[in-house]
Amino acid sequence: MARKGPADVPDPPHRYPRNVTDAAPRPLWRRIGGSVWFHLLAAFVVFGLLLTFVAKPYAVPSASMDATLQNGDRILVNRLAYVGAAPGMGDVVVFDAGAAWDGGEQPSGGALKDAARWVGEVTGFGPTGPHTLVKRIIGLPGQRVACCSAEGAVEVDGTPLAEDYVSNDLPFVPGSLDCATEARSPRCFDEVVVPAGSYLVLGDNRGNSSDSAAFCRAPGADDGCWRWATRDGLVGRAAAVIWPIPRWAGL
Repeated sequence: MARKGPADVPDPPHRYPRNVTDAAPRPLWRRIGGSVWFHLLAAFVVFGLLLTFVAKPYAVPSASMDATLQNGDRILVNRLAYVGAAPGMGDVVVFDAGAAWDGGEQPSGGALKDAARWVGEVTGFGPTGPHTLVKRIIGLPGQRVACCSAEGAVEVDGTPLAEDYVSNDLPFVPGSLDCATEARSPRCFDEVVVPAGSYLVLGDNRGNSSDSAAFCRAPGADDGCWRWATRDGLVGRAAAVIWPIPRWAGL
């Protein structure tokens, strides 16, 4: 019998497909999970959840908080700060003021401006919503707040506040331009009790701030002059300045 040469030996059976085209199709979930679009969508969803529940960038829209915050600063807002905790005196907060602060609804400005505001709200870069403001809490629910003491300080429950963060305060001169002189200081406002679920907020730049007391400093102003930040309207506590880089700082 002739001996078989290498060419006469049959190929061994193969266990795996020889060609990629012979392979079984991958499961649908693996094909979806490996898609670039799926990864982008997942990243967008995670980013949205972080903005909604954890932290949110915010563009400071005015000079009302100078010099603590400057117009155009980007700050990071801690949305978890008041989960299980109440806001405190002196907290710098971002809140939805609502149309009442402007005396009514404002025009949208068109689709392009609305889109730019949406991008600004999401990223912190660009214009923000027309009713989202940043101020400092001066009065908590149930507290009595008035201005001014004999030296011109805001008083809470009869105690003058030491406010070293205030800049550009309204003029006050004891004895010649105060709350008892004929020419009354524009810094003064009558005592008010902060309602439940509300906060009295003022800007650090007192001479240029549209805040809770803005319409209440005139003599004889009625109780309807007050504008409050509400507990439901709080977005969170300002935690840090994140842009521009030279102004990086915690708050």
